[in-house]
Amino acid sequence: MHLSRIKLVHFKNYTDQELHLATRINGFVGQNGMGKTNLLDAIYYLCMGKSYFAVRDLHLVQHEQDFFRLEGDFEQEQEKTRRLVVKVAPRKKKELELNRVLYEKIADHVGVFPVVIVVPDDTQLIHEGSEERRRFLDNTLSQLDAVYLSSLLTYNNVLRQRNALLKQQHGRPVAENLLSVYDLQLLAPAQYIFNRRQAFISDFLTPFQAAHGAICGGQEQVSLVYHSLLAEQDLGSLLQQAREKDRLLERTTVGIHRDELVFKLGNHPLKRLGSQGQLKSFVVALKLAQYRFLQAQKGITPLLLLDDIFDKLDPQRVDQLVRYLLTGDFGQVFISDTDSQRISRILQQAAVAAKLFLIADGEATELEL
Repeated sequence: MHLSRIKLVHFKNYTDQELHLATRINGFVGQNGMGKTNLLDAIYYLCMGKSYFAVRDLHLVQHEQDFFRLEGDFEQEQEKTRRLVVKVAPRKKKELELNRVLYEKIADHVGVFPVVIVVPDDTQLIHEGSEERRRFLDNTLSQLDAVYLSSLLTYNNVLRQRNALLKQQHGRPVAENLLSVYDLQLLAPAQYIFNRRQAFISDFLTPFQAAHGAICGGQEQVSLVYHSLLAEQDLGSLLQQAREKDRLLERTTVGIHRDELVFKLGNHPLKRLGSQGQLKSFVVALKLAQYRFLQAQKGITPLLLLDDIFDKLDPQRVDQLVRYLLTGDFGQVFISDTDSQRISRILQQAAVAAKLFLIADGEATELEL
């Protein structure tokens, strides 16, 4: 699968821009703040129906404008071009159309065009709380399994209602019957999510270690460990045991929203030991393994978006990463960089279909290679 054309109208700092893209590698070069990351986010939005960075869609609308529109033409072997159109405007429901057919639910689009994005802030996966690591699990599994995504949406919706009920009481007796109803509604989706996460980590570890070895020359031992209370006890019992604590804290203290994914370097947690280069290599390997896993499970080659990933990597790791991307069966790759000489050299040496675009003030100009 590849994206042959993208059009952005009033998206972030792009007024009206259309790009025709290379089937293999597309480079975006320019100074920081010019729009490279916004362009990658637009591609991500076409695939996932949401931004990777912005919580609210209206934050993506260009200044002094009242809507944005995205178009993308996706090509796949022996299939006709599929055109996706996204329309976002205030006080209107977001619209996604595939070949002029409107999606009833945005969730139905997730996984149609699989995508993996790697950005500098992904090191938050290591430094920040467990929510970031659960987000990685959810992003991967939601693109593979519609039931997982549906279960996740159901669980989060019921969890919000349960927490709202606990907060409303402010020390007064909680409506036990309603709390029990919410507990019951959490059980099935939580169990499904736990089972899928547990199976995923088991299957994912080998491709992750292979990707890390390819980038780092196999000199470091890495692992992933998934922790969940559901491995020891069913959620119904856990909720019952934690009910008094939940009342006091006015929130739900047990469940799959408290699961943890631990990253290890050797036998120790990565965030205690890793250098900047090791942290970045770990995260890049994690995302490249995510790519491989999606590719193998779906039988579709995802898009790979690499935003300024060469920063903080030493030249040897950069060369190993580039070789890995070019020698494997990767599909269409989008790379942003501030170093024009470096990205030009990479594209020229790639010996595959490639284009390079200069990004300046929300405008993209194709350069000769």
